[in-house]
Amino acid sequence: MYPRPIPEAAVWQRRLYVFAVVIVLLLWLCPLFAIILTSFRSTEDVMGGNLWGWPTGIGVIDNYTAVFTQTPMARYFLNSLIITIPSVIGVLALSTLAGYVLSRYRFRGNMLIFALFVGGNFLPHQIMMIPVRDLMVQLDLIDTTAALIIFHIAFQTGFATLFMRNFIAVLPDELFQAARAEGASPFQTLVHVAIPLVRPALAALAILIFTFIWNDYFWAVVLTVSDSVKPVTAGLANLRGEWVSAWNLISAGTIVVAVPPVVMFFLMQRHFIAGLTMGAVKG
Repeated sequence: MYPRPIPEAAVWQRRLYVFAVVIVLLLWLCPLFAIILTSFRSTEDVMGGNLWGWPTGIGVIDNYTAVFTQTPMARYFLNSLIITIPSVIGVLALSTLAGYVLSRYRFRGNMLIFALFVGGNFLPHQIMMIPVRDLMVQLDLIDTTAALIIFHIAFQTGFATLFMRNFIAVLPDELFQAARAEGASPFQTLVHVAIPLVRPALAALAILIFTFIWNDYFWAVVLTVSDSVKPVTAGLANLRGEWVSAWNLISAGTIVVAVPPVVMFFLMQRHFIAGLTMGAVKG
């Protein structure tokens, strides 16, 4: 199922493997390098058709300043924060509660409820577009940040519940039995026993959910119309329509949009790796 490790004695195989990894990495990074290089170009370079050669003029400060002064990118950026942060907090809270109940309590319908959480992840977004939009229109929430927050919490909670249930399920039963023996309520057991032990999993899940929601484009287009509500993904598409020839500004905007998930990952990298490997050696 997994590739076999290359033996230490197979020197040429190891070198070929390293060479292949470097080639694939360079090919994967080429588009990113091209976008960064374009974001540094001056307007004269772009208008002159110099899109792949080395920039004849550096306009990095002007380009990145213009993204926030000449376009509504600051508004889009703030909208994304308003949408993403409450959504991540809501998903973490609901999935932790649901995962705790589904993993630690046995009741009739337990597996059915869990199957509903998991099954929702297999529904394509496109088939839910019209029902979700109609629901938001009926609730008078269309073209509001609340619509995106509600939807993201509802849709991401299924995957997050699966994630948290599996982590909480592998915790030793003796810890929960000891908490019950001490008279702790189920909620106290969750707060004082389960959550401290699954903090790495919560950190890993927070990074994943933050990235999913921040990078969402489909629902940003379906549920928003005005610039005062659009997040950065939909706003970036607007810039492409308004600044169709200003590729330096569009590239600078793309880099700005990509920065928050990258920064969050590097700030929480240790917790992210610990969370993903937390249950790897547990039987």
